[in-house]
Amino acid sequence: MGCSSCASGTQANGKPAGCRSNGGCATGGCNRMNVYDWLSDLPFSAQQDNFKITEVSFKNGSRKGYYRNTANIDCHTGDLVVVETATGGYDIGQISLSGELVRLQMRKKNISEKSDIKRILRTPTEKDLEIWEQARSQEFSTMLMSRVIARQLNLNMKIGDVEYQGDGRKATFYYTADERIDFRELIKLYAREFKVKIEMRQIGARQEASRIGGIGTCGRELCCSTWLNEFKSVSTAAARYQNLAINQSKLSGQCGRLKCCLNYELDTYLDALKDFPKDAEVLYTKAGKSILIKTDIFKRLMWYTIPGPNPPIMLRVDEVKQLQKLIKSGQMPESLEPFANKKTEAAANKVQFEDVVGQATLEDIDKFKKKKRKRKKKPLGSGGGKTEQTPKDENKPPVVAKRNSINPNNTDKKSE
Repeated sequence: MGCSSCASGTQANGKPAGCRSNGGCATGGCNRMNVYDWLSDLPFSAQQDNFKITEVSFKNGSRKGYYRNTANIDCHTGDLVVVETATGGYDIGQISLSGELVRLQMRKKNISEKSDIKRILRTPTEKDLEIWEQARSQEFSTMLMSRVIARQLNLNMKIGDVEYQGDGRKATFYYTADERIDFRELIKLYAREFKVKIEMRQIGARQEASRIGGIGTCGRELCCSTWLNEFKSVSTAAARYQNLAINQSKLSGQCGRLKCCLNYELDTYLDALKDFPKDAEVLYTKAGKSILIKTDIFKRLMWYTIPGPNPPIMLRVDEVKQLQKLIKSGQMPESLEPFANKKTEAAANKVQFEDVVGQATLEDIDKFKKKKRKRKKKPLGSGGGKTEQTPKDENKPPVVAKRNSINPNNTDKKSE
């Protein structure tokens, strides 16, 4: 129930003891893959009241399922419930969604309401919560020991996560592997070591990252562990359309695959590229061949190299289309320079900075700086002596306290 930052764990009723938000943190850390119930403020309809299927999440939202509330148990979003499982025993989860939105979610995932859906048995007792907390506390140590056993058997696999059932009688091991694994000896050793029923479930690299979680290069939590519940294929063509450098280390996420966020703005770029000229990578003129080296999609500008030690020339999209028409008609232009718009080029090369500081200026900051006091320099050859100064008087010379540096052999004399 509690976030990873909740050091105090959970209370006896299963509510987070650290943030006191009752399972509804603003960051969503208490339960991943949260769905905002935008129908909660609307009055209940007869259709919504009769819908008895709820969505239950397990292990802070890493796994979800749909269960039928046939016993009419009074439970709401955020409550813990005991549900039946397909392999026997029971499991404990948290209701993540209820009401009419569950019908829409099931329709989105192509799950029929008449299909075989497991039931909600009851609300957990104190003994059920104690067994559940004890089982969850063993998950990390079980994962470490399972990795050691798999390494001793020389199996080319990685145990990414372990999830205990609510009654503590079954443990599911999530692993990633690039080849087929023989589990016959491994399952025997796991059952002998952990004294529970063993289930091995293979997942992909993206699913492993979604279960483990982490922080992306953008500084936020991974999309797959917070809100993204469907993985779509990502190719390097998405990076090429957005004029991104094909750098595998920068384009790859923590799962080792291409970042899912490469697809977020791809449709916008594709719509903007529809009006760009096709087959415009090379333009031929009498001066030579010009090659396209850069494209600014949203400013609709294209940069071409020209023969010789000259800087590239910037052209607008309509200017490139005009050049293509001239070349196709047989009227090859002398060069690209007459088509370049100098005003547009100067405006594009001008760097524009955003005012992210606000109203603060350097003059305001300088006012708070303390002015350094100027110290009078000591006369050369004074030997570190100090000169006593008296109020200025034109008739009296200054009084020398120590030996005169000009005539060091004479004794000290006070001028009268």
